[in-house]
Formats: sequence, C-alpha cells, structure tokens
Amino acid sequence: MKRTCFLLITTLTLYSMTQAQSITPPKAAVKPKELITNGHKRIDNYYWLNDRENPEVISYLKAENAYLDQVLSPVKTLQDKLFEEMKGRIKQQDESVPYRDNGYFYYSRYVTGGEYPIYCRKKGSLQGTEEVIFDGNAMAKGHNYFHLGGYEVSDNNELAIFAEDTVSRRLYTLRIKNLKTGKVYPETITNTEAGNFAWAADNKTLFYIKKDPQTLLGYQVYRHVLGTDPKQDVLVYEEKDNQFYMGLGRTKSKKFITIGVDHNGVATEYRLLNASQPTGQFTVFLPREKGHEYDIVHYKDKFYVRTNWQAENFRLMEVPEGKTADRSAWKEVIPHRPDVYLANLDVFTNHLVLGERKAGLTSIRVINQKTKTDEYLDFGEPAYVAAIGFNPEFNTNVLRFNYASLTTPNSTYDYNMDTKVKTLKKEQEVLDGFDKNNYVSERIYATARDGVKIPVSIVYRKGTPKDGSAPLLQYSYGSYGYSTDPGFSSTRLSLLDRGFIYAIAHIRGGQEMGRRWYEDGKMLKKKNTFNDFVDVSEHLIKTKYTSPDKLFAMGGSAGGLLMGAVINQAPQLYRGVVAAVPFVDVVTTMLDESIPLTTGEFEEWGNPKQKQYYDYMLSYSPYDNVEKKAYPNLLVTTGLHDSQVQYWEPAKWVAKLRTMKTDNNQLLLHTNMEAGHGGASGRFQALKEIALEYAFMLNLVGVQQ
Repeated sequence: MKRTCFLLITTLTLYSMTQAQSITPPKAAVKPKELITNGHKRIDNYYWLNDRENPEVISYLKAENAYLDQVLSPVKTLQDKLFEEMKGRIKQQDESVPYRDNGYFYYSRYVTGGEYPIYCRKKGSLQGTEEVIFDGNAMAKGHNYFHLGGYEVSDNNELAIFAEDTVSRRLYTLRIKNLKTGKVYPETITNTEAGNFAWAADNKTLFYIKKDPQTLLGYQVYRHVLGTDPKQDVLVYEEKDNQFYMGLGRTKSKKFITIGVDHNGVATEYRLLNASQPTGQFTVFLPREKGHEYDIVHYKDKFYVRTNWQAENFRLMEVPEGKTADRSAWKEVIPHRPDVYLANLDVFTNHLVLGERKAGLTSIRVINQKTKTDEYLDFGEPAYVAAIGFNPEFNTNVLRFNYASLTTPNSTYDYNMDTKVKTLKKEQEVLDGFDKNNYVSERIYATARDGVKIPVSIVYRKGTPKDGSAPLLQYSYGSYGYSTDPGFSSTRLSLLDRGFIYAIAHIRGGQEMGRRWYEDGKMLKKKNTFNDFVDVSEHLIKTKYTSPDKLFAMGGSAGGLLMGAVINQAPQLYRGVVAAVPFVDVVTTMLDESIPLTTGEFEEWGNPKQKQYYDYMLSYSPYDNVEKKAYPNLLVTTGLHDSQVQYWEPAKWVAKLRTMKTDNNQLLLHTNMEAGHGGASGRFQALKEIALEYAFMLNLVGVQQ
C-alpha cells in the first residue's frame, strides 16, 4: 500500500466531532455507596455497575456501545478498510516451523478463512503422514469465543490432555483424547488452569490444577487416572496462602512432575514427584523464603537453579539431586552481574544457553560445556527482541531461537552451537507489498524528572517528518516486571503507512533494565511508572517527533491504569488515549479479596487495608482522581467476561468522567459482550478491535482513508 499523506483537519473530521457533540451520550444512574477504609470515607456513585446479572447494567453497557457506533459512524468505512487491510497482510494458509519431540514432528497450520490453528504431527520425518491432533476451527463451531488452552502428549505418544474455554473467563475444561482412534474420553474436568497439566510416565495418570471459580486462583493439584470418574480424583496438594500463584508441569528430562508456587516476585517454592511413581509423595525442592525467587531445570543427576539469593539480577547455581534443600550444596555456575539480568536458560547435552538482558535489550549466550567457551549471538539492529525458542530435546547441538525487531517480522532460526552457523527457518510473511527496508527504527533515551534515563524504541516509515508535525502513538505497560520488547507488528503498518510514528517507552515497573527497574516501579514507588511515561512524552514533543495535538497514548490492563494516571496528571499532552481493559479502580478492587488476582497482587501494589498503602494508592487511582477539567479524546475497551480486570472498572470510570470532564472531546466505551481480557478469540475477529482503535486515532488527525 502506498503511503497516504494526512491532513490536519478535514471536513469529515469536523463533521464527526460536531455530530459527537450533538448525540446525547448514555448516563449511568447515580446510586451513592459509602465505602469506609482506615477511617477514611469515599462515596462511589457507580458501585452498582459491578453486577453483570443486573439487566440495568447490561442495558447501560449496550447503550454505550450504541453511542460509540453513532459517534464513529462517519469513519465506519475507514474502520472496515483498516480491517481488510490488516487481514490482507496475513498469509491465510500458513504453517509454523516443526519441532521434534519423542519421535514426532509437531507443528500448527492455518487454512484459508480459518480463524483458529490446526495442530498436527508427523511420525519419524517431515515426509510422514500428517495426523491432525486438534482442529481449532471445528472445535470452535457453535461458540462465540473459543480458546485451546494447550495440550500435552503422553510418553507413548497415544494420548493428549487438552483444555478449552468457550466463555473467556479462563476457567478451562480439561479433556483427554486418544490420538490413535480420535476418540475423546467421557471424563470432563471443569474449572482447571490452562496449560498446567502433566502426564505421569505410566501413560494413564495425569495431574492438573483446579481453580477457585470465584477468585480464579489455581489452588489445588489433583491426580486423575484415565477411565475413572473425576469425582474420585485424589487431592495431592493444596496451597493455603491465596497470595501465591500456582503452576504445574514436567521437566524437560521427563523425570519429574513439578508444582511451583510463586508470590509475585516475593517467594518461590517447588515440589517434585518422580514421574514413574505417580502415587508417591511430592517433596519440597527448597522451602519458600521471603525474598527468594528461583527457577529449576533438571539435567542428568542435578538441577540448574536460577536464583536471586544474594543476587538481585539473578545468578545460576547447580545442585545434585537429593541435596536441593541444602543450600551449602549449591555451586555457582554463573555469578551475579549488576548490569546483566539473567532471565532464563535452556540445557543441552553439551551446551548451556542463557537468555539475558543488558542495557534494555535481550541477548542469547551460548556456553560450550566441553570447551568452556561462550559467545553472544549478534543481531545487528538498534532495537529488537531475541528469545530462546522451544527445544524439547537434550541430545542436539541445534538451538531453536526466535527473533524480531520493529522492522523485521517474527523469525524462527536454528543455530548450530558447534559450527556457529545460523539458519533462518522462517520469517513471518507479510503480504500486500511489505518491504522492511521502507521503515526505520531508532533507540533513544529520555531523561526522567529524577535524572534516570528511560529507553525509548521508535519506528516510522522512511520520509516521515520529524519536525513536530507527525502524529505519534506512545505505548507502554510498566508493571509486574513485564518487559515490553520492540517486536514486530503487521497491524502497526496501517499507522506507519499513514504517517504515524510509533514509540515504546520502556518505563520503570517493567524489567528491561534489570530487576531494579522493576523494584523502582511498584508498591510505594509506583508513581515512577507514570512519571516516566509523561516525561518520555515531553521529550518526544521537545525533540520534534510530534506535538501535543498529534500525540496519542495507549496501554492495556495495568497499562490502562497507566493511561488513567497520566491523563489525570498531564491531560494537555495528549490528543487522544486508548485505554484497553484498564485497571482503573485500584483501591476498591484491591480491597475486595473475592475478585480474581487481588490477593496475589498485594506485593505489586500493596495491601490497602494498611493505611500507608491505602493513602498511596488513593493518590494515583484513576477512578478516585477524576477531576472537573478537560481530558483528551478517550476510547476505553473492556470485555463483559474479563477475568483479569472486571468490566465494571472501565464502565465506572467512563460514567464518572462523563459527569466530571469539562471538554467536548470524545469519550467512548466499547464492551465486547462475548469476550474477556484478551478480546475476540479468532485471528481475524481480533483485528476488528484493532481497526476500531486505529480508526478512532486516525480520525482525530484528519486521516479518512
């Protein structure tokens, strides 16, 4: 597609803005509710919106959807065009790069028009006969939402555990399929955790995590025997502390089944069971200890342990089997480095591979265990993301890794760790004439108000002016230590080709610059996250990448909290903001332990039952800090069945903004009545939501095609 020049304001834009003012927006009823915490009283006029079974609530959400459709009706053609354009870049009949595991090659593929992947395998070689394991399109029939939450094949290659969700509430139903006959066994296990299940070595016993249907926390591990009634399943472990998240799996060596519990970066504990003894007892690897996080990888007769014990950025240790709980038996393999964050690792017969972060960028380090030499893979771009891929087998000298950048599509490589030859197996094909040489990426730094340098990754189409006249979309997340890496997006091209610059602000609260970067953006330092984002915005304006009447901001979930906080702090900087499934009612949510995720996140935000944290949260919570002032144009999205951020948070926020804001800018709420936190489930249906967001922004800068 040729680059389209944009106008400052078009007649159609003026018309749509005028029309938005003439259409009467919905008004939620005011029903005051008094909330008292730590002796402090708050009045919540929209607390009543938290009942999705209330017909009045559903009517209000539908009215907001209808209002959005009316306001954006002048750009419906643009929205449809964006959808078709983004869809047109996707290779409809596509296939993943196969990987080898236990004598089979596994891969997934899409068919033309198919919304969901088809999971397949071939025995022995890629020339073998294809076996379809799961056809996502067939499984999704009759459902408005569908997600296959992973699967695991038994050691004898004949059975597969799988989990599916047809509501988007992240309560998965676990089933078992015979891969030889195609038969799905009658036993059905509800309310389970996706991807957290494991076969024992006997090919008939499996373990899974049960979730609390109210809090959605996984808290119990059960043992199930094929062909028996799930009501007879044996409880083998229950986590009593509801601040811990739970995971379950099997080691790469296949020797152990593991139960892992983690308290949001505060404490970790693993339990092990020999997979050949499924009725045995799980034993603790190392008891939980406040402040100690660790991960384990089993190899031969020992474990590698990635640990932050006396190592803020983590170091690598090893310990023999049977001595794991004896810290004196741990031996250091890779020492702690203050400027390098050890993110993950993989082990092979003769090689050790580390995923690291330094200066905000990812790197892959390969260590030859025989020669004791090592090297870092070279990628040659200023902003990129590289990650260790899926490598299920030990006995190989080939490393599968993934690579992408702001200008390079997602790529899969095989790297021979002996010959040091890198082979591109597949680069995501982007149709419609895409040429990565037409785009430029940069890496700059903005100085925050406290003097800290914030990395910013930038991409734009060649020829885009940098004189303040270009529109710019600034994106960030900034929570939970999640790093927002500069990867590729084919949908983003629809903005870049229309003159937008795209910038990722790597703000504190993520982990791009190491563990300290995360620690300085959480709990009682959370405001650093918001300040960093605003300071990056001011830097982008000062250096002429954009201007306040062309600057847009976007964030989702905890990044939606970020959006709410920055428009309370500096609304004058932004022309428009997209807040996707935003976590904006921080205090009320964190006081309600029945809401999913609340208890497990006290170490991220603090516990507001303690006055110190209550006061701090209250000082930035977007919903509690809405004021009578002008706000930017705002598009807010949510899902009725959202399991992470309940729909009523954005609904309440929009309702309050409607009564408080003093401007005539657009304030729009879109609720997906059939989906949850991740939005629509199909690969094409999800594009419609992106097209809505892009049309909202493009319209505001006068781009109508």
